[in-house]
Formats: sequence, structure tokens, C-alpha cells
Amino acid sequence: MELCFFRSLSRFSFLLVSLLFLLSSFTFTSTEAYDALDPNGNITIKWDVTSWTADGYVALVTMFNFQQYRHIQAPGWTLGWTWAKKEVIWSMMGGQTTEQGDCSRFKGNIPHCCKKDPTVVDLLPGTPYNQQIGNCCKGGVINSWAQDPSNSASAFQVSVGGAGTTNKTVKLPKNFTLRAPGPGYTCGPAKIVKPTKYLTGDGRRVTQAMMTWNITCTYSQFLAQKTPSCCVSLSSFYNDTIVPCPTCTCGCQNNLTNPGSCVNPDSPYLASVVSERGKSNNMAPLVQCTSHMCPVRVHWHVKLNYKDYWRVKVTITNFNYRMNYSQWNLVVQHPNFDNLTQLFSFNYKPLNPYQNINDTAMLWGVKFYNDFLNQAGPLGNVQSELLFRKDKSTFTFDKGWGFPRRIYFNGDNCVMPPPEAYPYLPNSSLRKTVSFLVLLIGLLTTFACAF
Repeated sequence: MELCFFRSLSRFSFLLVSLLFLLSSFTFTSTEAYDALDPNGNITIKWDVTSWTADGYVALVTMFNFQQYRHIQAPGWTLGWTWAKKEVIWSMMGGQTTEQGDCSRFKGNIPHCCKKDPTVVDLLPGTPYNQQIGNCCKGGVINSWAQDPSNSASAFQVSVGGAGTTNKTVKLPKNFTLRAPGPGYTCGPAKIVKPTKYLTGDGRRVTQAMMTWNITCTYSQFLAQKTPSCCVSLSSFYNDTIVPCPTCTCGCQNNLTNPGSCVNPDSPYLASVVSERGKSNNMAPLVQCTSHMCPVRVHWHVKLNYKDYWRVKVTITNFNYRMNYSQWNLVVQHPNFDNLTQLFSFNYKPLNPYQNINDTAMLWGVKFYNDFLNQAGPLGNVQSELLFRKDKSTFTFDKGWGFPRRIYFNGDNCVMPPPEAYPYLPNSSLRKTVSFLVLLIGLLTTFACAF
């Protein structure tokens, strides 16, 4: 009897450990910088040594944004690194360091920066021409590769002293950091690659850098922010239910522990609070008080149903009083994007992360019309309508098929409502929903009883 008891206890312990392992795989969030909709997206920093000097070299540093839909918005990028030896920066063009550091050991000619770990920022628009180079002076703003490839790079020139003067004596900088403008990017080590080649203006001669190394930086939303930055709400013509963003998606209203975490739009002190917060350099969102507390909400409304087509209305609302979103973009995944017929007042580009499967679309505003999403308030929204052609073999409104699988705003994944909350067809009965945990426990209990 005791042997049977211990065997049963051992089996139960094994099942309990298995259950905890399975639950952990669904609970823990991965910090890996991998985006399923843009698997090859990254920011590549190319460091080209263009010439040697008496005590170092002159380099052209270029940042290429190879991300399809994630861009760097104002106040722009900040690039940092640590010198391998006792290098200094004699001069710069197209950029500047934020601090000069201690240059007291120099007499006469004072370097631009003597810090062991300099931090560089882009120059602002309107910089004198004699301080500019190509792709500089945009305030650190870099557009995404798919949205605006002609403005998806930024560059500066740096003259380095106290460094090696040959390919064998130069030591590569290390510990690169990129803020855009906040955290989220992780940069790998510098790697020497084939020297960059340049074509002269007349196209008749090719020159090349003395030496080139690359640094690759990848983005992780988990590292960028502790809470989500956007959410999705749903509605349809066939059901009166409006499915809101899940409660406390991006935080909860709590005036006891976090007073002033949001602003009531009806408050008579709204203007003074917004202007006071705007004077500081704090990048934390100042949001309108809502149940979800998200800076941005995307609403997907299944509007009309025709014989051969169906229509959707998309509305993006800004609840952040501290941020205007210029060059915003939206990425939506839905199986009917392979039959998108017409789009109103938005630009569209198909993204094919899965090769021949065209189910992902990138949407953004029309220049000088709605490419600027204003801060929270009466003008803080943009909207458009999408017309899809039906595919008779797949089209249905049943089981939430008409709603998107996922939505990104400015490269960040937005929180969707739970599937059981989606608006259902009137002629379909309400199905009882059973959580995955209940099903798993039931199966394991049945399995245990079999022994």
C-alpha cells in the first residue's frame, strides 16, 4: 500500500512540475530583439576611416536604419561608445558631443572632446553649411526604410587623435550604445568588414575607405518600456458591442500612489498642467485619464458588407498631451490584405515577412495632409477606410475573422482585446469560453487518474 502511495505521489509530482514548466513558457517574456514582422530589421552603424592624420584618422560615421517601419523620432538619436586607448576627438562635422570632458593636459589647440566615453548627437536643421556633411543636421530624426528610404540614414564626420595611424595599430571602440531617443536598442561589438567603396561624382572613378567596421543595433520593446504604449479596440456593424481596450493595459489610474499620472480632459486646469509639463525634458507620457491609460489607441471598425467587398474604418487616437507623432505609421496583419482594393487618405505598402504570404500591410499618412498626429485633444486623431475584395474560399465574419491578428504603432506591438471578447455574429450562439489553464489541468488530472 505504501509503495503504491509513493508511486502515485511521484507521478503527481512529475505532472505538477510539467504543468509549472508549461505555464512558465506562456508566462515569461523573451527579451530577445526579434520582430516576426521585420526579422532582418536593425540599425547598422558604419565607421569608415577615410584618411590618416599625424596622430590618428578622419572617419565618416553613418547610421543606416534598415528597419521596415520603426523610425527614430524627435528629439532624435544619441550615440555613445568607449575608446579602446586614450583617443580624443579633435573636431567634428555634422554632429557634436554633449560634453567636452577634461582637456586640461592640452595646450593651445584644444580638442572637441576628451572623454573616454563620448556621447554624440546630431546637429539641428539650419546649421551653417560649413559645419554640415551629407545626411546630417536633421535633429537626430531618421525615418524608416519602407516609409522614406531617402531619409533613413544619418551621418557625422569625426577627426580622432591619440589613435593608431595604420590598419594594424588602430583599436576599435567598444561598448556602443544607441538611444532613440530612449532605451530599447542593444548594440553588438564593432566588426571589421570590407572597406566601403565610393563612386566619384562623374561616375568614372571608385575610391575606398582605409578601413571600415560595422556595429549592428537591434530593438526590443521589452527593453524600451515597462508597459505597452498602445492598445486596440474593436467594433462592427453586425453587433452593437464596442470592445474597448483591456482595462489597465498601459497602467491604472491611482491618485494615491501615483498622483498626476493622468489628466482629465474636462479639468479647468488642463491647459496649465500641460504647459507646465511641456517645459520639462521628461519624455514620460502625460496621458488623458482613460480605463486603459495608453498614449495611443487604434480602433478597427468593420463598417459595411457588400456582395463582393467589405469595408473597414481605422481610427488612431492620441491620448498623450506630451507627444506629437510626426511620420507615424501603422502595421496591420490580416489575411485579406492580399485583396486590398482601395485605401482612402493613407499610404500603403505590403510587407511580406513570410515570403509569398501577403497578409501584412504598412499604413502611414499622406504628406502635408495627415502625416502628423497631433497631441491629445480635438485634433489628436487620424482615420481612413479600407476596401477589401472578398475571397469566397476564406471570407467570413464568424469567429472574429474580420478583425486584425496584430497591430503595431510606430513599431511597437499594440495590446489586442482577448479573442472571446470580439463582437460575434447575431445568429451565432454565445460560446462558453474555457481558459487554457482549465483545459490543461483537466487533461493532466485525467492522465493522472489513468494510472
